[in-house]
Order: sequence, then structure tokens, then C-alpha cells
Amino acid sequence: MASLRHEFYETDEKLTITIFDRGADPAQVSITFEPNKISYANGEKTLSLEPLKGQIDPERCDFTVGKVKVELRLVKTAQGRWGGIIGTPDPLRTAPIGPTTTPAVAEARAKPKKNWEELTTNILTSEKEVTVDEDPNVGGDSTVNSFFQKIFGDADDDAKRAMMKSFQESGGTTLSTNWDEVSKSAVEVKPPAGSEWKKWN
Repeated sequence: MASLRHEFYETDEKLTITIFDRGADPAQVSITFEPNKISYANGEKTLSLEPLKGQIDPERCDFTVGKVKVELRLVKTAQGRWGGIIGTPDPLRTAPIGPTTTPAVAEARAKPKKNWEELTTNILTSEKEVTVDEDPNVGGDSTVNSFFQKIFGDADDDAKRAMMKSFQESGGTTLSTNWDEVSKSAVEVKPPAGSEWKKWN
């Protein structure tokens, strides 16, 4: 019969006991909750804690078996801190716990949870894709680039030369398709309003 190392932490409503039993098999673990006693057994390993410093509600207690430890969650029948697991019960802690939540909080907990994945999917499928014909700004830079590529692709040789010369000489601030006008002189730089043109060497 081996003794098991254990520790605990508590709130006013619950006491959690951690029993360190590495490799415990959930099918082999046996835990008994009684108002003033807890019994743990896993093969030859046992742990009995009695008398508890306060009473627990066996119906509301539960446990989980992990790879390294077994965690017992005890629900106290009387609100307050015990300061330990076993010992003489304190007569001042025998009053049952009243409702600790407000009705609004209890009602909020009772409401079903939203399925956010389904909600997101519904919103995304209900949104209609806006086409470039309906809004020319919908595609951003890729739409603008495809627009200029279409103009360049459909243009004759003179218009293509005019576009390349005007774009290069103006630093990308002017785009002209008129070769007769562009061929006569250098294209002037025309920065957008509020901007200043600086030449980089």
C-alpha cells in the first residue's frame, strides 16, 4: 500500500485536491465522495482523507485523471475558507451557501452559446462580390494596373511610345497617349497636389 503525494488550493465555494499519481489509468481509478470523507484508490495506491474540515456536496463533486495527476474538485456546502483539507469541522461553516450570482448572471449563463463559425460563414456567403464594372476601385492596385495594361495592349505603336516616354520622363506623374505632343519636348513632372518632386541621383 503506497501513500500518494497531494496538495490543494481553494476558493470560498470549492476545494481542489491534486493527487500526484503518474500514469493513472482512468478505468482503474476509484474515487468515493462522502460529506466528510474522500477515498482514492488506484490498484495498490490509496489515499483516504477524513474527517474533512468542512462538508462537501458529493453529488456536485467531480474529478479528472491526467497523465501525471488526478484532480478532485470538491464543492463546499458552506461558503468560506478551510485553510486545510482534514481536521475538526468548524461549526461556523455549517450554514449552506446561498446563491452567489445575481439573477442576471445566472440568466446569462443559461443562454445557449453562439456558434461564431456558422455566423461568420453566413455573413461571408451573404455578401455579394462587387465587380469592377460596379465599382472601379474594388480591386485596388491590381485593377488599376490591369486597366493600364489593357490601354497599352490595345494602343497602336505611336500611343505605346507616347505612354512609355511620358511615364519615364515625368517620373510616373504623367501618362499620355498623344505621340505628336510628347515627341516635341521633354514631358514635365507634375506631382499630385500637396506633393513636392525631388530628383534622386
